[in-house]
Amino acid sequence: MSKFAFTGTGVALITPFRKQDTIDFSRLENLINTIIASGVEYIVALGTTSEAATMTDNERSALRDFIIETTAGRVPVVLGVGGNNTRQIADTIAQTNFDGICGILSVAPYYNKPNQKGLVQHFSHIAEVSPVPVILYNVPGRTGVNMNAETTLQIAHDCPNVVAIKEASGNLAQVMEIIRNKPANFHVISGDDALTYPMIALGASGVISVIANALPQEMSNMVRLALKGDWKKALPLHYRMLPLMNALFEEGNPTGVKELLEIKGLISNNLRLPLVKASKQLQNKISALYHSFSE
Repeated sequence: MSKFAFTGTGVALITPFRKQDTIDFSRLENLINTIIASGVEYIVALGTTSEAATMTDNERSALRDFIIETTAGRVPVVLGVGGNNTRQIADTIAQTNFDGICGILSVAPYYNKPNQKGLVQHFSHIAEVSPVPVILYNVPGRTGVNMNAETTLQIAHDCPNVVAIKEASGNLAQVMEIIRNKPANFHVISGDDALTYPMIALGASGVISVIANALPQEMSNMVRLALKGDWKKALPLHYRMLPLMNALFEEGNPTGVKELLEIKGLISNNLRLPLVKASKQLQNKISALYHSFSE
């Protein structure tokens, strides 16, 4: 598993909750099986989309173990391990059982807004202590700091255990600079569903996707076609999904995708505070778009 190339479609897995605010493991099992059967390449556990920030340590541990057990080696599993306290992340890594985990996804530190030198030292330390490959995660819209291309490339060249970046800056000029100058074995992964097609055209190796929770077959098919260079077949799939992709993020994530998953009958649409359900207006919009998509 540790040699997995991090190409294709990874799913940023949601966490179904019951009305009592407990994890709905039965619905999660069904969702994982549905996603895997639909042909995705890997699963990302305990990322932003999972609402991991609202969970206790015991819940995160139980969820990690359940996902590994349910996945049962059918696809690789990447584990979200990030935060804004470098020492605490290193301690978490030291205490984690990595059996069944092929890599970690680690977000740039948020809130304390480190400079680029701080980002280099932060990720260099994580790479040094991690027993599995590391995927960087640059999402300035959430963290308040952008990891620029020069910083990403320095880490990529200096840290052999850092094998990829999930790029969600939305800055295609930055993405191109990374792809143009990266080591041959370093992967650039789209962190934005709507930009996946153009990013693959520029040289990205796939996506860690939110919409693939609900449309795993359609998203993974589009990505595989694009990676093969079959642009004429991939482009209509991209544009067919694009209105839904955009709608799912209008009121934050995973607010939109949980609404879509409930429409499909796969989960009960419950979120943990501070997140709340989509507005009635957005519910109606997602429903209309999905039913139009399904016709």
